[in-house]
Amino acid sequence: MPDDRILLDVSLWSADLSSLGAEAARISPYADLLHIDASDTHFIAEALFFPDLVRAVRPHTDRPLHVHLMAHRPARLACAFADAGADLITVHAEATGAADAVRAIHDVGLLAGIALMLDTDPADARGLLAEADAIVLIGTPLGTKGTTMHPAALTRITAMRRLLDVEQRQIPIIADGGIRQDTVASLAAAGANGVVPGSLLWASRDLPGTAAWIRSHQPGPEDR
Repeated sequence: MPDDRILLDVSLWSADLSSLGAEAARISPYADLLHIDASDTHFIAEALFFPDLVRAVRPHTDRPLHVHLMAHRPARLACAFADAGADLITVHAEATGAADAVRAIHDVGLLAGIALMLDTDPADARGLLAEADAIVLIGTPLGTKGTTMHPAALTRITAMRRLLDVEQRQIPIIADGGIRQDTVASLAAAGANGVVPGSLLWASRDLPGTAAWIRSHQPGPEDR
């Protein structure tokens, strides 16, 4: 993952879902990772992507696949996504057995991330930071898209960056939710290393230019 610019963890949820393989191939030259939202329909109500879909997408891209797993007990599902071709699997700090899931992901040789919902205090994840390879901070209500970023998203990124500094952990913070032309710069300034763009990229009439513009931002962070 680049440390000198914002990385693009591009959400496949905003792609044309009727042509997902072709869409993954089309966006890959402009993505650092492809972001795949998945759920167990209990952690959030929506039924999102599943392991066989990841397996179907895998041959169409050479980009790492990042599965954001929204599940109450993520360890079993995490292993299924690993077998399907995921490279990075992120589980929620709020989930039951989050630490066990992180260990299970590492045991199969993959990277493991920790996600925090909008109302979770970054300090609540302190016990998981030692094993995390990435932090995903949700800036909108979980399981929604096309939603405006909550103002608290910026202060949460800054708080997490300070916490990582205290813990002496150099791991990327990825901002997920409400990624727009008017939020990318402020997210980078707050200390985000990456963003999860959806329609900002997929609806762009100048895909190379929009991707280059996002990548032109360097992670701040603001004065801490």
